[in-house]
Amino acid sequence: ALANAFAAQGRELVLVARREANLAAIADAIEARGHARPRLIALDLTQADATARIAEELRQAGLEPDIVVNNAGFGLLGPAAGLDRARQLAMIDLNVRVTTDLSLRFIDSLERHKGGILNVASVLGFMPGPGMAIYHATKAYVLSFSEALHQELKPRGVRVTVLCPGPVDTEFGVRANGYFSRRLVRTAERVAREGIEGFMQGQSVVLPGRSIRLLSMLARLLP
Repeated sequence: ALANAFAAQGRELVLVARREANLAAIADAIEARGHARPRLIALDLTQADATARIAEELRQAGLEPDIVVNNAGFGLLGPAAGLDRARQLAMIDLNVRVTTDLSLRFIDSLERHKGGILNVASVLGFMPGPGMAIYHATKAYVLSFSEALHQELKPRGVRVTVLCPGPVDTEFGVRANGYFSRRLVRTAERVAREGIEGFMQGQSVVLPGRSIRLLSMLARLLP
C-alpha cells in the first residue's frame, strides 16, 4: 500500500523484501497503472550484510534515496518465556537493528535531496504488552528513536515521521489474529495514505484514526 501510494506521486521506487514473487507482483501492478516499474531487491533483511548490500546495489545503479521507508517487521504472539528465543532475537534484529541501520545509512543523501524517513511502528509502542512483550518493546524503540531523530535532523532539512497504526488488514494482522477488536481495523491503503500525508506535512508521529489516538493517550495514564 505504501509502494502504491508513493508510485502514484510519480516517484521512482526501490522495493526490498525477501519474497521475490510478491515483489514482482507489486511491481507488475504498479507498472500496469502507468507508473515507472520499481527496481526490486530480493533480500532477507535479517542477514548480517543486508543493509550494506542494499547500499551497494543503489550505488552501482547510480541511485540516491530521497525517502527511506522502514516497514519491514514481524511479531510473535505468546508469553516471552514460552516462545522460541531465537525467533524473538530475530524479531529484535529486524524491528530494531535493521530499522536503525537503514534510518542512519543514507542521511547525507536524504539531506542533499531534502527528503526524509518514514518509519512504521505501532500504537502498541505506547504501552507494554504482556503476551506480545518483545514486539511491543521493539515498537517502543522505533517510536522513541524516530521522535528523537525527528528533532536531530530537522535543522538539516530531513523529515522523520513515525507511523503508529492500530490493527491493519494485512498478513501481519492474520498472524496476530484475535489481539485487537475488528472494529479498530483499518485498511492498509488508508493507513498508508494518512502516513504519507503526515510525513509530507512534517509531522513527527502519525496515529491513524481517533480511536487509536485515544488509545495512545490512555496508555500513558493506565497501568
